[in-house]
Amino acid sequence: MKLSAFQFIACCLLFCSNQIHAAEKPYNVLFIISDDLTATALSCYGNQVCQTPHIDSIAARGTRFTHAYCQATYCGPSRASFMSGYYPHASKAYGYVSPRAYIGDRPTWAQHFKNHGYYSARVSKIYHMGVPGDIEKGNDGTDDPASWTERFNSQGPEWTAPGNGETLENNPDGKKPAVGGNTFVVVEADGDDLVHSDGKTARKAVELIAKHKDEPFFLGVGFVRPHVPFVAPQTYFPPFLPYSKHVLPEKVDGDWADIPKLGINYKTSLNMKMDVRRQKKAVGGYLASVAYMDAQVGKVLDAVKQAGIEDRTIVIFTSDHGYHLGEHDFWAKVSLHEESAAVPLIISVPGKQPAVCNSLVELLDLYPTISSLCSLKIPAGIQGKDLSPLLDDPTRRVRDTAFSVDPRNKGNRGFLLRDERWAYIQYKEDASGGIELYDMQNDPRQFTNLAERPENQLTVKVFKEKLAEKLKDIRTNDLGHTYSQR
Repeated sequence: MKLSAFQFIACCLLFCSNQIHAAEKPYNVLFIISDDLTATALSCYGNQVCQTPHIDSIAARGTRFTHAYCQATYCGPSRASFMSGYYPHASKAYGYVSPRAYIGDRPTWAQHFKNHGYYSARVSKIYHMGVPGDIEKGNDGTDDPASWTERFNSQGPEWTAPGNGETLENNPDGKKPAVGGNTFVVVEADGDDLVHSDGKTARKAVELIAKHKDEPFFLGVGFVRPHVPFVAPQTYFPPFLPYSKHVLPEKVDGDWADIPKLGINYKTSLNMKMDVRRQKKAVGGYLASVAYMDAQVGKVLDAVKQAGIEDRTIVIFTSDHGYHLGEHDFWAKVSLHEESAAVPLIISVPGKQPAVCNSLVELLDLYPTISSLCSLKIPAGIQGKDLSPLLDDPTRRVRDTAFSVDPRNKGNRGFLLRDERWAYIQYKEDASGGIELYDMQNDPRQFTNLAERPENQLTVKVFKEKLAEKLKDIRTNDLGHTYSQR
């Protein structure tokens, strides 16, 4: 049919209007978080044994941060921090808690988006959730209902999954069966992905993306692997077998001699009674769990592509903290050494060029950064920094130091200040629990504590002063809490 000039112009205007409307649609936010994941387990961060193609695909089109740090080195306070926008020493949310009782009616990160018209949902673990306990029961954990339009749990069998299981921790004679709790257990499980929590999480996330693709959404997708128990379908284990092929981290005689007592991690090869065979199996089971988790990430990313919303969906991938896999004979989290305090962080924003950024950044920065990218006003009071300039120029710097804490025991808390050269760790606010100082340029594996050497006393003094100033700055906030200096 031949169009009149008037009809042709009208069609052009309608087309242009539709294009402008599409361009003005707000970004969606897809926040994917793994549990207890060290960056060094990912192939995009250099792992040669474990291939993580789906997480790598986010890095291939986003900005991969090489010096990102959590603000607390275990699950509860870390998640309360980045979701609330406050450091643990500001909110006093030190435990396995929701931040709500500590921040009052201030909006959390997800709630901020919800308050601005976004559909806000979580699938599985975003705030703290006990693994394996809450996963076995399908509980909410210490969730914050006000953050979400809807929320969904992903129940799974965890260590009770049928298959080939072995308890590695405190089982030197091999007589103990697979057990529950926060214990190193490997289960090569029968069945497919959907038997387990993370498979169910991916399925629900896929469903929600399809359902809400035409409205702006903030979707938190929380995978629980590779948190212990190291459970995954048997099909993910062959690349990591035989377990004997795994190479453990370098060991140094007398490695603990210059580490203060408070700096010896709560889980070690010694107190877990894990011989070399069990240590290598722990590494293999961990990496199989990572591979399984990565496959679930791929399903969620495919759903975004199938929905046709890749061009308006920000994707974030991270973990709540890092994880030791035998470095210094340490295992798991809590330690303030690099493997535990550092996290993987990838932010992919449509239209921005892929990059690698070496700037020091913190998980606390996610709230203001993603708010800024989505043109939402950054709430007054929250303590992170806007990283969005780094996504355009990865050579920029927004921080001189990154800060993290081990907040478990009042009076014995540890503090990390990390700058581009030094890692400074102090135990107790008056440093009476000891100090560690590492030259990260010349000793990246942190074998030699330089804190007692005469030539480094000025550096130690400067860091002590910086830490005191940092804590003072953190505690100067709008929450109104009072603090003892213990």
